[in-house]
Amino acid sequence: MSADELRLDLEELRRLEGLAKRPRVLSALANEIRAVDAKLAKATEPQAPQAVAAGSPPVVAAAAAPAPAAAAGVSYVTLGSFSWDQDAEKIKIYVFLEGVEQDKVETTFKPMSVDIKFHDVKGKNYRCAIPKLHKEIVPEKCKVLVKPTKIIVTLYKASKGNWLDLHFKEDKFKPSMAKEKDPMSGIMDLMKNMYEEGDEDMKRTIAKAWSDARSGKTADSVRGLP
Repeated sequence: MSADELRLDLEELRRLEGLAKRPRVLSALANEIRAVDAKLAKATEPQAPQAVAAGSPPVVAAAAAPAPAAAAGVSYVTLGSFSWDQDAEKIKIYVFLEGVEQDKVETTFKPMSVDIKFHDVKGKNYRCAIPKLHKEIVPEKCKVLVKPTKIIVTLYKASKGNWLDLHFKEDKFKPSMAKEKDPMSGIMDLMKNMYEEGDEDMKRTIAKAWSDARSGKTADSVRGLP
């Protein structure tokens, strides 16, 4: 299995771990996360250089130019794949990238966003950003820890609780709140559609039920619909 697939598996397992409640399930997920993490670490280990075949001309690598200071003209490779887990107080984001130096990491933490840049990583610049978080964080407490094969970003929540996602999502139920204030509105819309599409018997039955509903009678007629 490739390193990318292992990263995706690890990300999904950590999401499930954040949602799980039962101790047995949490234990099973933790064991699987450790196993996949070990496989990923092994898959991303640098391989020993192969011996040059006899008679083959040596390959001379060009010297890498020093990394320029961060500026508007610097290009970045976007890191869109990472894993994360959480507890009540903080979020931990795991970015799998080798060759990062702590003093070449540029961080911008804001209450509702995260922007992290990794400069001069094997001749490239990388960026991991979340333009709008699910909820607010405490920027001054957030931190980044660089390890040999990954970077751990710790975000401290402004308020304790469980996040359903890292990214902000609009509440899909807000537009329907006005309609939900009137319980009968959904029933009346359904009856209207059935009336328009039904046969003559259906229309007579619905007309009676509609009349009963408007006059304050019970919805027994509606329950009797075929």
